[in-house]
Amino acid sequence: MWHVYILKCNDASLYTGVAIDIKKRLQRHNRGVASKYTRSRRPVELLYAEKFDNKSEALRREIEIKSFSAKNKQRLLKFGLGQRFPSPHSDAYSGSGLAPRF
Repeated sequence: MWHVYILKCNDASLYTGVAIDIKKRLQRHNRGVASKYTRSRRPVELLYAEKFDNKSEALRREIEIKSFSAKNKQRLLKFGLGQRFPSPHSDAYSGSGLAPRF
């Protein structure tokens, strides 16, 4: 199972990527070894994820999300069909800081 995910970086920018294991990928982002972009913007937090049956579907969706305007990305985060992960600063936060297992 593949996932497209959106991270919120320490500078409030958003990062979109794909992974099989989101938990491991998030840990790699926060260690500074997953991407050049997030390396200097740590810590990052997982805001959103969608599941896909295969890599090609996930990559197509990643490209689509990356083409969205900032306003449309915010709409996706608020109303999208995937799994949303509340910020530690919101009332809905569960306290773990990590994505639930898929």
